[in-house]
Amino acid sequence: MTLTPAQLAATLDATNLRLDATAAEIQALCTEAAAHAYACVMIYPTSVPLAARVLAGTGVHIGTVIGFPSGRFTTAAKAAEIDAMAAAGAHEVDLVMNYAALREGETAVVATELLALTRRGHGHGQLVKVITENCYLTEAQQLTALELCETAGVDFIKTSTGFGSGGAKVEHIALWARHRRTAIKIKAAGGIKTLRDALALLQAGAARLGTSNAAALLAELQNKTVAGGADTGAY
Repeated sequence: MTLTPAQLAATLDATNLRLDATAAEIQALCTEAAAHAYACVMIYPTSVPLAARVLAGTGVHIGTVIGFPSGRFTTAAKAAEIDAMAAAGAHEVDLVMNYAALREGETAVVATELLALTRRGHGHGQLVKVITENCYLTEAQQLTALELCETAGVDFIKTSTGFGSGGAKVEHIALWARHRRTAIKIKAAGGIKTLRDALALLQAGAARLGTSNAAALLAELQNKTVAGGADTGAY
């Protein structure tokens, strides 16, 4: 796959969900995102007002997490988070599916929640991404999750929180890409450390990459391009 640095940057959800993240680090992430025109910064809800101030007028979206990282929150609590984050300035919400219910076969519970929360986010003009935590799901459950997200009208289905036992895998992206019936997009997240990782996931069908290594990925591509001329797609 051949990408320019600008094209790669436009796929990146630059993320800082570290438990010890400071306000200065969030501000630095936002400044970096504006400089490189990343798609989005992905941060905790209490950091959204700071990001809204730093990123005002830049065109970079502000994303935050809902029901994170377990998904085992009430629908009402998740809805309240979505409302509060819309008021604070979040353009995108990455909502953790109640994947425990999915694993128990309670698909109607999951379907009802996804529909309600997707409508809530869309009512605020937000992009809605649903995290399924694939490391805990069988292939059949991953496909059920895809079907539920498509039925609910979700914008993106996302592989991982980064807090589970595994992150994004090429085979999971490819599975969803083969079986999707709608225009739903796919976000890969968790463990994306190298340009090779990033390009493999994009090649498999991901449209966004959630990563705490955005600057390193971009620098690797820029250095590769400078050293070898046009990107050969050898990764």
